[in-house]
Amino acid sequence: MTMQPFKAESKRLLDMMIHSIYTQKEIFLRELISNSSDAIDKLYYKALTDDSLQFDQSQYFIKITANKETRTLHIVDTGIGMTKEELENNLGTIAKSGSLAFKAENELKDGHDIIGQFGVGFYSSFMVADKVTVLTKPFGHEVAYKWESTGADGYTIETAEKARVGTEVILTIKENTEEETYDEYLDEHTLRSIVKKYSDFIRYPIKMDVTTSRPKEGSESEFEHIQEEQTINSMVPIWRKNKSELTSEDYEAFYHEKHYGFDNPLKHLHISVDGTIRYQAILFIPEKTPFDYYTKEYEKGLELYSNGVLIMNKCSDLLPDYFGFVKGLVDSEDLSLNISREMLQHDRQLTFIAKNIKNKIKNQLKTMLKNERETYEAFFESFGKQLKYGVYSDFGANKEDLQDLLLFYSSKEKKLVTLEEYVSRMPENQTHIYYASGESYERIANMPQTELVQDKGYEILYFVDEIDEFAVKMLMNYDGKEFKSVSSGDLNLDDSNEDADADNETTKHKELFDYMKERLAGKVKAVKESKRLKTHPVCLSTDGDVTIEMEKILRAMPDNQNIKADKILEINPNHDIFKALTQAFEHDKEKVDLYTNLLYNQALLIEGLPLEDPVAFTNDMCKVMV
Repeated sequence: MTMQPFKAESKRLLDMMIHSIYTQKEIFLRELISNSSDAIDKLYYKALTDDSLQFDQSQYFIKITANKETRTLHIVDTGIGMTKEELENNLGTIAKSGSLAFKAENELKDGHDIIGQFGVGFYSSFMVADKVTVLTKPFGHEVAYKWESTGADGYTIETAEKARVGTEVILTIKENTEEETYDEYLDEHTLRSIVKKYSDFIRYPIKMDVTTSRPKEGSESEFEHIQEEQTINSMVPIWRKNKSELTSEDYEAFYHEKHYGFDNPLKHLHISVDGTIRYQAILFIPEKTPFDYYTKEYEKGLELYSNGVLIMNKCSDLLPDYFGFVKGLVDSEDLSLNISREMLQHDRQLTFIAKNIKNKIKNQLKTMLKNERETYEAFFESFGKQLKYGVYSDFGANKEDLQDLLLFYSSKEKKLVTLEEYVSRMPENQTHIYYASGESYERIANMPQTELVQDKGYEILYFVDEIDEFAVKMLMNYDGKEFKSVSSGDLNLDDSNEDADADNETTKHKELFDYMKERLAGKVKAVKESKRLKTHPVCLSTDGDVTIEMEKILRAMPDNQNIKADKILEINPNHDIFKALTQAFEHDKEKVDLYTNLLYNQALLIEGLPLEDPVAFTNDMCKVMV
């Protein structure tokens, strides 16, 4: 029998376990019980497709036995068991999802323990055990196997004798130290408390020999202690309990027991519908985004049960994408146990449930926004982008559901505001909802293009998320008020309309602007006198639907199609630089070329766009300085 080494990641993790760097050691029992429950689930799934296998739920259980004399703790399940290959794959290496790399980046961040959160459940056994033995017999096989390890040096696998299909994990509990008392993990009361705390809702019986008292035969005053097997978990799903029986702590405990997240949920919804279609649901709005939320690896969806039995772990059809952050489950008595994924997509009952759940979530968010503004803003900080993506996706089909849930930073209020709040404060003569886009609130506040709008006393919404402008393009308007970028070529303000610009350009400065446009051929659509600038000498505005911020975002995409905004270079006629330009145009065309390039590059820098030729720009600067 040869000792096999752990994979490198597993060895490092085991080393950390053995040296007890984590404080919540009791969590190991939750992880092993969850593994046992999963093993029984797998046998149940197999019964759905194998007519020869009858799944009698009463025959499936998890048994915990502690032996203080041998210092061993046994966790036995009647699940599907593991083959030799599965032992090597499941216990010989850490979870294959980059868990260790993520742990290294986030170890103990914000005081959160990583155990139980990132697929390291089985390895937590080594926090309390000197030796771990796994005795398992897989379903459909005659041969059983024994896996054994004393820590980071490696493990052995050999054939063994086991009568019944299933798995038994045997932990040889460590001796007490000055810092730690490991005896508690052999104590009946402690074990029952841990099960109650973490695994009360496991749907299979968790059995244990429990010490009870009874009167001695023939005596009413004397008692004797006996041990009898009891089921120590309630097995009553929380969603079937009366809401009045449950507290916020009960919902939070369930949230953590189901591994929905390592944060605390901001809100929960307990839904019970008893009509034409009956279903129950518990939904959670998380506080923080999962680490992989905005990646393609993230899988949204709710757990789907039929009469208390799990059908699907992630049913994406129950949630619209824009509410993909919601965690929880749905249990319906009206769904078939053996319903397939393909049938689910066309199931009328599921469609009804999904629509109802969508409305429940939307109403909960609206209520939170109205009555608990700080809580909602904390939610929006984490998941606001998802709502904006929802507005943009499907060609704006969901904008009516989502527009009143959006928040944007206000130039006047200096805080996040709703579109309804913005419109309610608009002066009578204001015809548009004005916005400005940039990398941060600070940069937007200093943008030259905001000067005229602010001078008019109009409020500006600051867009700092890459999705913002794309979302409002789909919204088009709110309450009949169209959105208008402060960088738009036409701001629709009294003294900056297109007719006035056209009149100006037919005056004595038209030749100058035409000359500058020729010098910037292919770079700008036009050069014109600005009505929006007050103190700044130059800025870029745009003509058309694509703005400069949208151009930057599209340019950064993998399938960059070289889409560009139609840029207009605007010159402030009241700035000293304009006087220098007009004088140079009369006497020194080379100097006009120099000024044109400098002003264009300055405008690019203001917008955060890259200079096409930084060396030429620095040379031009030197020429001005000489």
